Amino acid sequence: MKPMLPFTRPTIDEETLQEVLEVLRSGWLASGPKVKAFEAALSDYFGGRPVRTQTSATASLEHALLLCGIGAGDEVIVPAMSFVATANVVARVGARPVFVDVQLDSRNIDLDQVEAAITPRTRAILPVHFAGLPVDVDRLYAIAERHRLRVIEDAAQAIGSSCRGRRIGSFGDLVCFSFHPNKNITCIEGGAVVGGSPEEVRELELHRFHGQVKSGPDEVDTLFAGGKANLSDVAACIGLGQLKRLEEFTTRRRALAARYFERWAQDPPLRLPARGEEGHNWHMLTALLPLERLRLTRRQFIEAMAERGIGVGVHYPAMHLFSAYRAMGYHEGQFPNAERIGRETVTLPLFPAMELADVDRVVEAVTDILRGTTR
Repeated sequence: MKPMLPFTRPTIDEETLQEVLEVLRSGWLASGPKVKAFEAALSDYFGGRPVRTQTSATASLEHALLLCGIGAGDEVIVPAMSFVATANVVARVGARPVFVDVQLDSRNIDLDQVEAAITPRTRAILPVHFAGLPVDVDRLYAIAERHRLRVIEDAAQAIGSSCRGRRIGSFGDLVCFSFHPNKNITCIEGGAVVGGSPEEVRELELHRFHGQVKSGPDEVDTLFAGGKANLSDVAACIGLGQLKRLEEFTTRRRALAARYFERWAQDPPLRLPARGEEGHNWHMLTALLPLERLRLTRRQFIEAMAERGIGVGVHYPAMHLFSAYRAMGYHEGQFPNAERIGRETVTLPLFPAMELADVDRVVEAVTDILRGTTR
């Protein structure tokens, strides 16, 4: 019996584990020198732009919205298909998420439909670089400039990606990254906001620790009711070790993705995602099941793969069909591409520790299962 092949798994080396032990022994576990070092390393990676970390990309996105003064009565344009945090953060600051359909193969927000969704209440566009495939940022920012809107990029899946030779995060307005365990680099949990004016960077620091400022060893003031989302030194230590290997991880992911496309170059049994340009970091490889031609459901496909020792994910359901957003008036039939993706999507294994033979194993299993159940 071959070992279970999950759809993703983090790679944390022994050197990083030993450095974590040193942090634990130091007694400085909350935000401290490792957080400062991690933020400095990220800033260097993004060409010197300011970086402030948080405990999750969800917190990063929410804080970015607050920086922009977005709240009750405002609207923010978001894709209809993403992890639900993309819309939740908008609702949490009191604004309304305005959904726009996505492109079927890139899974990215359909920029052809964005301008039609802009109203006098629109304050920002919040695009997602889905699976690390960059949105057309030049066109995106042209739309935003034309309508005087802020852009908050949900780059949770896009560290290591680039668009026309420029690293995602090295330019643009406010760009938010995730260091969740299933991302291309991890802090176990963590996020970061890249960009912002000096005043906005200072406000980010306030939002992540209670809105407090200290003016002396015994003097403190609270400027507003901030939350708590400061990264720990333990998490930052892991992030430093991961960042050193980001290019290595990205190169490996691209090789694994290329193997999938090579093996399925002719007559693939499912619909593969857009390959994009060379700057794609291949955070995930999501494909669509041709359910209308199959005699099995997606659940049955996932179970059949599990029987062969292969894990499959689902990324993601269409957000507007969740109860929270149906309650806002959204309904089935509004965003057909997002809804089709939500019904048909499956995420196949892709992570740096995989071998090319693992890709072959997945391809053979998928092909055998689907071609044996085609109507």
